[in-house]
Amino acid sequence: MKIAYFDCFAGASGDMILGTLVDAGVPLEVLKQELEKLNLSGFRLQAEKVQKKHLGATSITVSVEGNQPERHLTDIQQIIQRSHLSPNVKVKSIQIFQRLAQAEAKIHQTTPEKIHFHEVGAVDAIVDIVGAVIGLEYLNIQQLFVSAFPISHGFVDCAHGKLPLPAPATVELLKGFSLIPRDVEGELVTPTGAAILSTLAQPGQPLPEIILEKVGYGAGEKDFPFPNLLRMFIGVGGAKQENYFA
Repeated sequence: MKIAYFDCFAGASGDMILGTLVDAGVPLEVLKQELEKLNLSGFRLQAEKVQKKHLGATSITVSVEGNQPERHLTDIQQIIQRSHLSPNVKVKSIQIFQRLAQAEAKIHQTTPEKIHFHEVGAVDAIVDIVGAVIGLEYLNIQQLFVSAFPISHGFVDCAHGKLPLPAPATVELLKGFSLIPRDVEGELVTPTGAAILSTLAQPGQPLPEIILEKVGYGAGEKDFPFPNLLRMFIGVGGAKQENYFA
């Protein structure tokens, strides 16, 4: 069974997840071709080889043209359902957005249907979430695990104003997962990254036993005292396990 393990020693975000997938062998052109099936315009996907503290990685940038509208969960569901993506990509992508909407609804004391996706609902976040599922399907990942998540401190500016870190939605999404405090100011785990990994992955402490085949590194935008990278191990499990991802 093909297993992937996300090692979040510096956190996780949507673009970092895409970076690890491309670094591990998902062709950028495949991502672009599949994302075109969403019938969304006004964005461009770029990949660049970079270094973080002298470690090589892939950086993914989603450039969006113009202002993007606020979207409700039903708007995003319709975009995905009407696309020509594979059934598995549709189902998993919608599950991630549903989980994200539930987390936002709980912290704002409303319902998932009434949540406005601001920056999270913009084209770049849709690309991050759907692109992550596309990449995992391309690599034929059948079971997904994630390490403990590092928790930083400080504040972040968003559509709701200045919020404490980790962002309230991130905290809600990471219930049931291991957390490790990091004495660093700045956002390490974003709501999008938390939504993707908490929906698709099982907690994996320590790394499950695998025969290692590939390693991918995805770069974050910011610079910290440590390499701002997300690392993914891909290998074959030594024993039969339930196909969790499919």
